[in-house]
Amino acid sequence: MTWTRRGALAAGVAALAGCSRSTEQTTRGPLEAGDADATVGFVGDVMLGRSVNDHWVDGDPQGVWGSTLDRLQSLDGLVLNLECCVSEHDRRWPEKGYYFRADPTFAVPALRAADASVVSLANNHILDFRVPALADTRAHLDAAGVAHAGAGMDRSEAFEPAVAETGGLTVATVALTDRYRAYAAGGDEAGTAYQRLDSSVSATRKRVDAALERARKHDPDLVVASLHWGPNWETAPSDTQRSFARWLIEHGVDVVHGHSAHVLQGIEVHQGRPIVYDAGDFVDDYIDKEGYQNKRSAPFELVVSNGALDALRLVPVEIRDDTATMADPAAREWVREAIAERSGAFGTTVERTSLGLSIPLSSAP
Repeated sequence: MTWTRRGALAAGVAALAGCSRSTEQTTRGPLEAGDADATVGFVGDVMLGRSVNDHWVDGDPQGVWGSTLDRLQSLDGLVLNLECCVSEHDRRWPEKGYYFRADPTFAVPALRAADASVVSLANNHILDFRVPALADTRAHLDAAGVAHAGAGMDRSEAFEPAVAETGGLTVATVALTDRYRAYAAGGDEAGTAYQRLDSSVSATRKRVDAALERARKHDPDLVVASLHWGPNWETAPSDTQRSFARWLIEHGVDVVHGHSAHVLQGIEVHQGRPIVYDAGDFVDDYIDKEGYQNKRSAPFELVVSNGALDALRLVPVEIRDDTATMADPAAREWVREAIAERSGAFGTTVERTSLGLSIPLSSAP
């Protein structure tokens, strides 16, 4: 069957409610968001702890965005994965290799400066300093007016969508992760929206269907699935990831926003909707792993024109000295070539622009 955003929302997409129907492929119609014109940005991991925090905590918080700040502020909204907690609590989760925490006096104004609309907390670091730090993070984001999804004080909260008004669009974001089961929320236990992200698993279909149904109740113009998934240092998604991403699109998601691998992966367009398999790292203090160029990424800018999906633009950036920075010519060219090559495996049309790349959506199948 074919359905549009508004028509599907009005009908409640009843076919998605039952597991017996949840594996059926649905052919999506065009986005119908009235006459909205907006550009929504998506970036990968934003880790504001450790030396990033030390570098900026006593300075100007917005400095962490470096020369990318004007670009970020030109967007109508920004969705990112917050790869740390925001808290002063210092009791660590036991027996874990890496711990990421940012001081609220730095992280909160930094996120405000970048006009962050939605942050995903569904990752393997949000509980590094235990439940009190997770509670602090949620409270700080609430006070700053930044919507969040993917972790909560119980399983229901963890799977609750974030809803934000962005450039005349209502954007509902469901955040999920398959990283670090120890942080998974229980029925009455705080944690992340952890789930095996495999559309062949009936329990996954049921839980994700339910999360998407909760998102649809907000009558959104745009539905986002932000996924912290897959192993590190992989430059291509697995077959399971590809199947799950396509399943999400067929079940009402408009943008798949992937992250976790620390490197850029290709972009697929399925039924006119973009799948960013991994957006890479936007700012952090991680090692520059030889051969992977993990310090290079991009804001992925979704352009909505006259209520329809028009294009996904990329503007290359790189991390220098704990700071997000517009890419120099060599880094810019590397990002262009890597994205074009890695997206080519999916038959994606990739066009060069003066600043980076553009992927057309308006005429995509």
